[in-house]
Amino acid sequence: MSTHSSISQPPLPLAGRVAIVTGSSRGIGRAIAIHLAELGARIVINYTSKAADAERVASEINDFPVREEITGKGPRAIVVQANVSEPSQVKSMFDAAESAFEAPVHILVNSAGILDPKYPTIADTSVEDFDHTFSVNTKGAFLCSKEAANRLKQGGGGRIILLTSSQTRSLKPGFGAYAASKAAVETMVKILAKELKGTGITANCVAPGPIATEMFFDGKTPELVEKIAAESPFGRVGEAKDVVPLVGFLAGDGGEWVNGQIIPVNGGYV
Repeated sequence: MSTHSSISQPPLPLAGRVAIVTGSSRGIGRAIAIHLAELGARIVINYTSKAADAERVASEINDFPVREEITGKGPRAIVVQANVSEPSQVKSMFDAAESAFEAPVHILVNSAGILDPKYPTIADTSVEDFDHTFSVNTKGAFLCSKEAANRLKQGGGGRIILLTSSQTRSLKPGFGAYAASKAAVETMVKILAKELKGTGITANCVAPGPIATEMFFDGKTPELVEKIAAESPFGRVGEAKDVVPLVGFLAGDGGEWVNGQIIPVNGGYV
Protein backbone atom coordinates (compact mmCIF):
# COMPACT_ATOMS: atom_id res chain seq x y z
CA MET A 1 0.00 0.00 0.00
CA SER A 2 1.34 3.47 -0.87
CA THR A 3 2.30 5.68 2.07
CA HIS A 4 2.67 8.79 -0.08
CA SER A 5 -0.48 10.45 1.23
CA SER A 6 0.66 10.02 4.83
CA ILE A 7 3.96 11.85 4.25
CA SER A 8 2.82 14.49 1.76
CA GLN A 9 2.71 17.99 3.16
CA PRO A 10 -0.65 19.62 3.77
CA PRO A 11 -1.51 22.46 1.39
CA LEU A 12 -0.50 25.95 2.43
CA PRO A 13 -3.70 27.95 3.00
CA LEU A 14 -2.17 31.30 1.99
CA ALA A 15 -0.05 30.06 -0.94
CA GLY A 16 -0.06 32.58 -3.78
CA ARG A 17 -1.18 35.46 -1.57
CA VAL A 18 0.78 38.60 -0.76
CA ALA A 19 0.70 40.11 2.73
CA ILE A 20 1.98 43.44 4.00
CA VAL A 21 2.73 43.40 7.74
CA THR A 22 3.57 46.85 9.07
CA GLY A 23 5.83 47.17 12.08
CA SER A 24 7.13 43.66 11.48
CA SER A 25 10.83 44.10 12.34
CA ARG A 26 10.11 43.01 15.92
CA GLY A 27 7.45 42.22 18.50
CA ILE A 28 3.98 41.05 17.53
CA GLY A 29 4.41 42.20 13.92
CA ARG A 30 7.50 40.03 13.49
CA ALA A 31 5.69 36.96 14.84
CA ILE A 32 2.70 37.62 12.56
CA ALA A 33 4.92 38.00 9.48
CA ILE A 34 6.67 34.71 10.16
CA HIS A 35 3.38 32.92 10.85
CA LEU A 36 1.74 34.16 7.64
CA ALA A 37 4.85 33.09 5.72
CA GLU A 38 4.58 29.64 7.29
CA LEU A 39 1.02 29.54 5.94
CA GLY A 40 2.40 30.23 2.45
CA ALA A 41 2.03 33.99 2.03
CA ARG A 42 4.74 36.13 0.50
CA ILE A 43 5.51 38.93 2.91
CA VAL A 44 6.46 42.59 2.96
CA ILE A 45 8.45 43.18 6.14
CA ASN A 46 7.90 46.83 7.00
CA TYR A 47 9.95 48.90 9.41
CA THR A 48 10.55 52.56 10.21
CA SER A 49 14.03 52.63 11.78
CA LYS A 50 15.22 49.09 12.66
CA ALA A 51 16.66 48.04 9.30
CA ALA A 52 18.87 45.25 10.62
CA ASP A 53 15.98 43.70 12.56
CA ALA A 54 13.77 43.78 9.46
CA GLU A 55 16.48 42.17 7.32
CA ARG A 56 16.82 39.37 9.89
CA VAL A 57 13.10 38.61 9.70
CA ALA A 58 13.19 38.55 5.89
CA SER A 59 16.26 36.27 5.92
CA GLU A 60 14.53 33.86 8.27
CA ILE A 61 11.50 33.66 5.96
CA ASN A 62 13.59 33.41 2.78
CA ASP A 63 15.46 30.48 4.35
CA PHE A 64 12.24 28.48 4.72
CA PRO A 65 12.24 25.11 2.90
CA VAL A 66 11.19 25.38 -0.74
CA ARG A 67 7.54 24.57 -1.36
CA GLU A 68 6.22 23.85 -4.83
CA GLU A 69 3.16 26.11 -4.46
CA ILE A 70 5.27 29.24 -3.97
CA THR A 71 8.41 28.77 -6.04
CA GLY A 72 9.33 30.75 -9.13
CA LYS A 73 7.77 34.02 -7.98
CA GLY A 74 10.74 35.88 -6.56
CA PRO A 75 11.61 36.01 -2.87
CA ARG A 76 9.33 34.85 -0.07
CA ALA A 77 9.88 38.13 1.79
CA ILE A 78 11.10 41.63 0.99
CA VAL A 79 11.93 44.54 3.28
CA VAL A 80 10.33 47.97 2.79
CA GLN A 81 11.03 51.02 4.93
CA ALA A 82 7.92 53.16 5.35
CA ASN A 83 6.52 55.44 8.01
CA VAL A 84 2.82 54.52 8.14
CA SER A 85 1.88 58.09 9.04
CA GLU A 86 3.22 59.37 5.68
CA PRO A 87 0.76 58.87 2.76
CA SER A 88 3.42 58.74 0.04
CA GLN A 89 5.42 56.13 1.94
CA VAL A 90 2.36 53.92 2.48
CA LYS A 91 1.61 54.12 -1.25
CA SER A 92 5.23 53.25 -2.08
CA MET A 93 5.02 50.22 0.21
CA PHE A 94 2.07 48.84 -1.75
CA ASP A 95 3.85 49.66 -5.02
CA ALA A 96 6.92 47.73 -3.84
CA ALA A 97 4.81 44.71 -2.92
CA GLU A 98 3.05 44.61 -6.29
CA SER A 99 6.34 45.05 -8.13
CA ALA A 100 8.36 42.45 -6.20
CA PHE A 101 5.72 39.73 -6.23
CA GLU A 102 4.03 40.62 -9.54
CA ALA A 103 0.65 40.27 -7.87
CA PRO A 104 -1.90 42.39 -6.06
CA VAL A 105 -1.73 42.57 -2.29
CA HIS A 106 -4.28 40.26 -0.63
CA ILE A 107 -3.67 40.88 3.07
CA LEU A 108 -2.82 43.96 5.12
CA VAL A 109 -1.90 43.52 8.78
CA ASN A 110 -1.26 46.88 10.43
CA SER A 111 0.85 46.15 13.50
CA ALA A 112 2.88 49.36 13.58
CA GLY A 113 2.14 51.31 16.74
CA ILE A 114 3.66 53.33 19.54
CA LEU A 115 3.07 53.67 23.27
CA ASP A 116 4.37 56.45 25.53
CA PRO A 117 6.60 54.66 28.10
CA LYS A 118 6.07 57.52 30.55
CA TYR A 119 2.40 56.39 30.93
CA PRO A 120 1.28 59.97 31.63
CA THR A 121 -2.13 60.91 32.90
CA ILE A 122 -4.23 62.86 30.45
CA ALA A 123 -3.50 65.98 32.51
CA ASP A 124 0.22 65.38 32.05
CA THR A 125 0.17 64.29 28.38
CA SER A 126 1.92 66.85 26.20
CA VAL A 127 0.18 67.99 23.04
CA GLU A 128 3.25 66.82 21.07
CA ASP A 129 3.06 63.30 22.53
CA PHE A 130 -0.70 63.17 21.92
CA ASP A 131 -0.22 64.20 18.29
CA HIS A 132 2.59 61.68 17.80
CA THR A 133 0.51 58.83 19.26
CA PHE A 134 -2.45 59.62 17.01
CA SER A 135 -0.19 60.18 14.00
CA VAL A 136 1.21 56.65 14.12
CA ASN A 137 -1.60 54.66 15.72
CA THR A 138 -4.68 56.29 14.20
CA LYS A 139 -3.55 58.13 11.08
CA GLY A 140 -1.25 55.20 10.26
CA ALA A 141 -4.12 52.72 10.49
CA PHE A 142 -6.28 55.08 8.41
CA LEU A 143 -3.67 55.52 5.65
CA CYS A 144 -2.91 51.79 5.45
CA SER A 145 -6.63 50.95 5.44
CA LYS A 146 -7.34 53.60 2.81
CA GLU A 147 -4.63 52.24 0.51
CA ALA A 148 -5.74 48.66 1.15
CA ALA A 149 -9.38 49.46 0.44
CA ASN A 150 -8.34 50.77 -2.98
CA ARG A 151 -5.63 48.23 -3.77
CA LEU A 152 -6.37 44.82 -2.24
CA LYS A 153 -7.43 42.01 -4.53
CA GLN A 154 -11.21 41.91 -4.82
CA GLY A 155 -13.48 38.90 -5.19
CA GLY A 156 -12.19 36.82 -2.28
CA GLY A 157 -9.21 36.53 0.01
CA GLY A 158 -8.84 40.26 0.66
CA ARG A 159 -8.17 40.91 4.33
CA ILE A 160 -7.58 44.06 6.38
CA ILE A 161 -6.48 43.25 9.94
CA LEU A 162 -5.67 46.13 12.26
CA LEU A 163 -3.97 45.60 15.62
CA THR A 164 -5.59 47.60 18.40
CA SER A 165 -5.45 46.93 22.15
CA SER A 166 -7.40 45.53 25.07
CA GLN A 167 -6.67 48.90 26.70
CA THR A 168 -9.82 50.11 24.93
CA ARG A 169 -11.65 47.85 27.42
CA SER A 170 -9.42 47.80 30.52
CA LEU A 171 -9.16 51.63 30.47
CA LYS A 172 -6.16 51.82 32.79
CA PRO A 173 -4.87 55.19 34.00
CA GLY A 174 -1.79 56.32 32.08
CA PHE A 175 -3.10 55.04 28.74
CA GLY A 176 -5.44 57.92 27.85
CA ALA A 177 -3.99 58.98 24.50
CA TYR A 178 -2.97 55.43 23.56
CA ALA A 179 -6.36 53.86 24.31
CA ALA A 180 -8.16 56.71 22.58
CA SER A 181 -5.97 56.32 19.49
CA LYS A 182 -6.84 52.62 19.32
CA ALA A 183 -10.55 53.12 20.07
CA ALA A 184 -10.73 55.42 17.04
CA VAL A 185 -9.30 52.63 14.89
CA GLU A 186 -11.89 50.17 16.22
CA THR A 187 -14.72 52.53 15.28
CA MET A 188 -13.19 53.07 11.84
CA VAL A 189 -12.87 49.36 11.06
CA LYS A 190 -16.55 48.68 11.73
CA ILE A 191 -17.54 51.32 9.19
CA LEU A 192 -14.85 50.21 6.73
CA ALA A 193 -16.21 46.65 6.71
CA LYS A 194 -19.62 47.96 5.63
CA GLU A 195 -18.13 50.27 3.01
CA LEU A 196 -16.28 47.34 1.44
CA LYS A 197 -19.58 45.63 0.62
CA GLY A 198 -19.33 43.77 -2.66
CA THR A 199 -15.51 43.58 -2.75
CA GLY A 200 -15.08 40.34 -0.81
CA ILE A 201 -12.60 42.19 1.45
CA THR A 202 -13.06 41.82 5.20
CA ALA A 203 -11.90 44.31 7.83
CA ASN A 204 -11.34 43.43 11.48
CA CYS A 205 -9.40 44.47 14.57
CA VAL A 206 -7.37 42.14 16.76
CA ALA A 207 -7.02 43.59 20.28
CA PRO A 208 -4.20 41.95 22.27
CA GLY A 209 -3.86 42.32 26.01
CA PRO A 210 -0.44 42.73 27.65
CA ILE A 211 2.11 40.93 25.43
CA ALA A 212 5.77 40.42 26.35
CA THR A 213 7.43 42.67 23.76
CA GLU A 214 9.98 45.48 24.00
CA MET A 215 7.15 48.00 23.81
CA PHE A 216 5.35 46.36 26.73
CA PHE A 217 8.39 46.22 29.02
CA ASP A 218 9.54 49.78 28.21
CA GLY A 219 9.10 51.98 31.28
CA LYS A 220 7.69 49.24 33.52
CA THR A 221 9.29 48.00 36.75
CA PRO A 222 9.56 44.23 37.39
CA GLU A 223 7.00 44.71 40.17
CA LEU A 224 4.51 46.28 37.78
CA VAL A 225 5.03 43.47 35.25
CA GLU A 226 4.32 40.94 38.02
CA LYS A 227 1.19 42.83 39.02
CA ILE A 228 -0.08 42.86 35.42
CA ALA A 229 0.65 39.13 35.06
CA ALA A 230 -1.31 38.44 38.24
CA GLU A 231 -4.37 40.16 36.75
CA SER A 232 -4.62 37.42 34.11
CA PRO A 233 -6.54 34.19 34.85
CA PHE A 234 -3.44 32.41 33.49
CA GLY A 235 -1.12 34.27 35.86
CA ARG A 236 1.18 35.42 33.08
CA VAL A 237 1.68 38.08 30.47
CA GLY A 238 0.81 37.03 26.92
CA GLU A 239 3.37 36.20 24.25
CA ALA A 240 3.39 37.06 20.57
CA LYS A 241 2.70 33.39 19.77
CA ASP A 242 -0.64 33.74 21.59
CA VAL A 243 -1.80 36.34 19.06
CA VAL A 244 -0.64 34.90 15.73
CA PRO A 245 -3.07 31.97 15.36
CA LEU A 246 -6.03 34.37 15.39
CA VAL A 247 -4.41 36.60 12.77
CA GLY A 248 -3.60 33.55 10.64
CA PHE A 249 -7.23 32.41 10.85
CA LEU A 250 -8.61 35.83 9.91
CA ALA A 251 -6.16 36.05 7.00
CA GLY A 252 -7.33 32.76 5.51
CA ASP A 253 -10.49 31.58 3.78
CA GLY A 254 -11.92 30.29 7.06
CA GLY A 255 -12.07 33.86 8.38
CA GLU A 256 -14.32 35.18 5.61
CA TRP A 257 -17.49 35.29 7.73
CA VAL A 258 -15.77 37.26 10.50
CA ASN A 259 -16.09 40.86 9.39
CA GLY A 260 -16.32 44.25 11.07
CA GLN A 261 -15.37 42.76 14.44
CA ILE A 262 -13.08 43.71 17.33
CA ILE A 263 -11.61 40.48 18.67
CA PRO A 264 -9.78 40.62 22.01
CA VAL A 265 -6.98 38.08 22.50
CA ASN A 266 -5.88 38.55 26.08
CA GLY A 267 -6.33 35.31 28.05
CA GLY A 268 -9.25 36.79 30.00
CA TYR A 269 -7.25 39.83 31.16
CA VAL A 270 -10.37 41.95 30.68
